[in-house]
Amino acid sequence: MPSHDFKSPRLHVDADLAAAEAVPATPVQANYLLNVLRLAEGDSILAFNGRDGEWRCELRKPAKKKLDLLPVERVRLQTPAPDLLYLFAPLKHARLDYMVQKAVEMGAGTLQPVMTQHVQTSRINIDRMRANAIEAAEQCGILSIPECREPVGFAQFLAGWDTARRLVFCDEREDAESPIDTLRAMPASPLALLVGPEGGFSEDERATLRALPFVTVMSLGPRILRADTAAVAALAVLQASVGDWRQG
Repeated sequence: MPSHDFKSPRLHVDADLAAAEAVPATPVQANYLLNVLRLAEGDSILAFNGRDGEWRCELRKPAKKKLDLLPVERVRLQTPAPDLLYLFAPLKHARLDYMVQKAVEMGAGTLQPVMTQHVQTSRINIDRMRANAIEAAEQCGILSIPECREPVGFAQFLAGWDTARRLVFCDEREDAESPIDTLRAMPASPLALLVGPEGGFSEDERATLRALPFVTVMSLGPRILRADTAAVAALAVLQASVGDWRQG
């Protein structure tokens, strides 16, 4: 595991980060730092914006109701965002929040909701999805916030697909070989993972996906998993087999 500072409070900011260039904290951030964590002027936190790496910042109070973050040292250089596209059928609020957080923790670089035939909800709050992605990144030492895209229809996402990117389709009805063997047999390429809704994919959707040359069909074993559980299981298998968990 990388040697990160997991003791200091960590915040995502939108502003640029550079030495001695003060960044105003938002009212929510100021309340969290001063009233929840009980920090004081001169205490330090970590800040990142997805562009300039991670900085140790000191708290400064230029006025009674204002708080600044003063970058004093860059402790980590910016790393590239993960090139893993995670596609999913939206779930209801609490379980969607959980799934988004876990997908970010597991290395998803882009979050793309896909409206399948049996999707549980037809509405998704992109701001809420991004807030959950930021929270997961703050808590887990992640430097890049995944791109949170607007939902697209099933046919629409396939019509615009970059065929150079391999799409791994988790089919709950697939009784094939081990998912690890399936993944390791794929040609090397950029990757995407597609997980469906609680009700599964429709027969038409399954037939469409299975007929496409850039799609790999993967089983998640003999158990029927809830969609949020399937997301974590699929991402773990993919990262361990052909993703960034591999050593060497």
